[in-house]
Amino acid sequence: MPALPARPHFLDGRPWPAGSSCGGLVFDPARGEPIARVPFAGRAEVDAAVGSAAAAQAPWGEAPLGRRAEIMFAFRQHVLGHSDELAALVTTEQGKTLADARGEIARGIEVLEYACGMPKLLQGAHSSQLATGVDAHSLLQPLGVVAAITPFNFPVMVPLWTLAGAIACGNAVVLKPSEKTPGAALRLAALATAAGVPPGVLNVIHGDHTTAGLLLAHPGIDAVSFVGSTPAARQVHERATAAGKRVQALGGAKNHMVVLPDADLNMAADAAVSAGFGAAGERCMAISVLVAVGAVADRLVEAVAQRIRTIRIGAGSDPDVDMGPLISAAHRERVLGYVGRAAAQGARLVSDGRMRIPAQGFFVGPTLIDHVTPAMDLYRDEIFGPVLSVVRVPSFDAALELVNSHACGNGAALFTRDGGAARRFEREVQAGMVGINVPIPVPAAQFSFGGWKSSLYGDLHIYGPDGIRFLTRTKVVTTRWPAAAPGRLDLGFPTQR
Repeated sequence: MPALPARPHFLDGRPWPAGSSCGGLVFDPARGEPIARVPFAGRAEVDAAVGSAAAAQAPWGEAPLGRRAEIMFAFRQHVLGHSDELAALVTTEQGKTLADARGEIARGIEVLEYACGMPKLLQGAHSSQLATGVDAHSLLQPLGVVAAITPFNFPVMVPLWTLAGAIACGNAVVLKPSEKTPGAALRLAALATAAGVPPGVLNVIHGDHTTAGLLLAHPGIDAVSFVGSTPAARQVHERATAAGKRVQALGGAKNHMVVLPDADLNMAADAAVSAGFGAAGERCMAISVLVAVGAVADRLVEAVAQRIRTIRIGAGSDPDVDMGPLISAAHRERVLGYVGRAAAQGARLVSDGRMRIPAQGFFVGPTLIDHVTPAMDLYRDEIFGPVLSVVRVPSFDAALELVNSHACGNGAALFTRDGGAARRFEREVQAGMVGINVPIPVPAAQFSFGGWKSSLYGDLHIYGPDGIRFLTRTKVVTTRWPAAAPGRLDLGFPTQR
């Protein structure tokens, strides 16, 4: 095998040689072959990245808001201008189709555009004459150095969700992308530097859970933004908060799509297939449980099965392909294990993805499993693959109880023509993001993304208004400018009189 190219770290505005660091391999999931090697940062590299970020943050945090906004506009233009290049890189390392990769990048650009409005978003409040001669105002100031630990499934979008707001707020960022998909993060760092982001304000280091642990414990890190599985999110939150850091840790999901008997059947079936099998199910907002209410079940299952038979599987670089591979051989075997156990536990395999696996690459075909029950492993756990479970319930009340009893609460959707049912669902469902006849309700950039229950550890969601609150500290200043000295002592508690 010829020597593989390296994906270096990125520090101080330039690629940083890995030296003799140990590391791993980056695979092309469609071929199942390694295409690059990636170094894993140890303590020395982490110290260097955090030190560089800390040194750069102080002057960057004092940069005028207009200057920061100007650079964010330029960064947005650079990402937009290199969208095709970024999409090809995502498809090569992650496996999703080019069309899906372009959609990911477009959603990331939306958050960049939101961050371009930071001069307005960072406005504080002012109250005059709170007491005689006394005024008060508030400031939103940067935290310092933010560590962003991001997942393999969205190598462009999720990093932009954190770093766009963090940088625009005046922070510096140490980004640790997934070691499985490191290339896009490096390209984003280079584009940010070309746009005028000062060296050190955005550093990229690679590594596994050991590297992440060094960031969680590092005294130079002020906040941690994480997106990953629920067990990992829980651990990140516990370790980083114990180290005194501000933390948002977004975990896993088990998103339910409830279909009532009055729903538009074709719309619901199209939505279930698109949201269940897009990106091979490797989305935290993928629909993984189809809740069929009452008499709609048989017709809905048949409509979904018909559509599954038309899905074309193959390399994401092929424009005629609908669904690409999973991220790794190990993950493929994990997904296949859940499918096998579901059949053994009494579920019915309507479409068996094990029968549609190409000889090369990390593929699993789209799988539809009917008569799933809450007691099955398939229902309880996040599969993160192209597996759609159907749970049949007799009523809307039973459907709502099913959704709310699951440990995860990332997203939920309802398909109906009944406005009363829709209003009740949006008010009572225990999920952070809700869709009414919308299967993947990822909020627009001016809102915020995040779940409930074990889908989120921490108080604030990512990007949008919650993101600004997470990435800044509030300071309230009370002022008095007396014409002369008060002339007397007053040891009483100050009041607004």
